[in-house]
Parts: sequence; C-alpha cells; structure tokens
Amino acid sequence: MEKLLAALIVPLLVAAALVSLALPHAAFQGETFVMVPRGTSSFAIGRMLAEAGVIRYRWQFWLARLLRPTARLQAGEYRFDRPASTWEVFDRLVRGDVFYYELTVPEGSNMFEIAAALERLGVVGSDEFLKEARQPAMIRDLAPRAPTLEGYLFPDTYRITRNTTAREICRQMTARFRQVWRALNTPADVHETVTLASLIEKETAIPEERPLVASVFLNRLRLGMPLACDPTVIYAALLEERYRGALYRSDLESEQPYNTYRRPGLPPGPIANPGVEAIRAAINPARTDYLYFVAIPDGSGRHQFSTDLASHQRAVARYRRGQKANQRPRPPG
Repeated sequence: MEKLLAALIVPLLVAAALVSLALPHAAFQGETFVMVPRGTSSFAIGRMLAEAGVIRYRWQFWLARLLRPTARLQAGEYRFDRPASTWEVFDRLVRGDVFYYELTVPEGSNMFEIAAALERLGVVGSDEFLKEARQPAMIRDLAPRAPTLEGYLFPDTYRITRNTTAREICRQMTARFRQVWRALNTPADVHETVTLASLIEKETAIPEERPLVASVFLNRLRLGMPLACDPTVIYAALLEERYRGALYRSDLESEQPYNTYRRPGLPPGPIANPGVEAIRAAINPARTDYLYFVAIPDGSGRHQFSTDLASHQRAVARYRRGQKANQRPRPPG
C-alpha cells in the first residue's frame, strides 16, 4: 500500500511543482529590484529572487534551471513591478532584460544641463556629476589643454542603471567622443576644433548654416577681431553661477576668460558639447568673406550673413523691427 501511495503521490508532487512554475506569485508585494552580479550561481539567484519576494520558493527557480540547463542567465539589475511566474522571471534573465534609464543628451547641451537631466532621472546628483565633469584627466591624452570635460561629453542616448556612477557616465560619454573623433580621421587640433564647434552648435541649429558660421568666426580670428559670441558670455555667467536668464551689460563687460566680447581669440575651452556635424563644420568651414550674422525675425532660426558693418547694421535694424512687430498685440478678429 505504501509503495502504491508513493507511486501516486510522487508524480502528483512533480506535476504540482511543474504547474507552480507557470503560476504568477500571488503574494508579490510591489516594485522591487534584484541585482545579479556577474558569475552568480543559479542557486544564489534562486535564493535572491525568493528573498526579494519575486518568486515564492527558491527551489522553483532551481527546477526551472534543471529543466533548461543550457540557458545562459544574464547578469545585471532587474526590476519587477507585477506578479510573474517563475518561467517569466527565468526567461527575463535569459533575455538579459535588465533595468536601465535612458539619458538623452541633445547636441549643444552643456555639462550643467546634463547634470540637471541626471538629477531628474534620480540616478546621480547634479553636484556629483559636475565634480567629475570638471576633471579633464579622462581626455587629457587627446586634448591636453582641456580645462574640463566640457565639449567631450558627446551628445547621444546612453543607457545607465541605478548603480552607474558619475565617473562611469563621464567615461561612457568621452569614449563615444573618441569613437566619433577617430571616424573623422582629421589632423586638426582636437581642442581648438571642438571649442570652435561648440560655438557653432550654440549659434545655429540649421545644418547648412554651420559651415557659414564657422567661416565668420575663422575670418574674425584671422583679422584679430573679437568673436563677440553671446553663448560664450552666457557660459561665463554659468561658470560663475550668476546667469539670470538674459544677458546684461555687466555680463558683456565681464573680464571672465570665456567672454569673447572682451577676450580675443577662442575661449579657453568648449562652451557645450557639439554634435558631429558642428565638428565637421569647424574642420571644413565655408570659404566666405562674412564677418557678421544676425537672426532673421521670421521664426525660422535662420541668419542674415554680412561682409561689412554697414550691411550688418541694416540687418540688425530689420531684426529689431521684426522683434517689435512680433511683440505688438494683434487686433481681435
């Protein structure tokens, strides 16, 4: 009789165990994270998942592993936000469905804007990121004169986890810059090129205008004229934590090294992180005699380029008239 009972009970227990692998864990409590370090054994993973409340029993994961012995489990941090069966959990680890944040850095972002984006994600504090970004050691072999990592934090979309440090983020971004720079295959000076590209990036978002803006700045440098680039003045104010959302006479008269109204030549370093097209424009500027440019007040983002001061002043006057017209209240109708 005992043998008969055993013969009946054992298959039932095995069947129940197998069925349990397909049932969501009803006692799941809510969002939880499980970090699986590289090299963690299946036994340890099963214990971690059970202790975190993702699965009910650790042996369920071990049984799944026994049934799929050749499956490769991926290391990483996993986020669980709903009840799931052991098979679902096991499949996620096989797929490497790890949890990450996406940090998107638009072209022309500066390190202060990147720091604020990381703060909003809740991954790395703003001050922590800025502390690392102000250390140029990661890029000094390529750009010995770089005062910070500004300009070399390449704009792109990056995947980062809750455990990614500010240093690791900076390393990812500078590694991406190195990749882009190598692909350009140019003998140009890295620091001067990226510094100029950052000014171009901040002055225009119109692709075909970038080489024209590059030509204006290079013509001014050749003639010894101040670059008089407003974004450099804004950056100077940001560095001194006094930017108030607009430029004032005191900003334009500041002796800060990044103020290109007062200081000749290029600023000491980039004022933002340019994209590859702005870098290309700095390497291959248009051949023009332009010395000035001003926005066209039609909302297009385009600019009027001029070769002499009189033409530029007329363009500035048109810009100011257009600005006033745009601000004038429209009649009802």
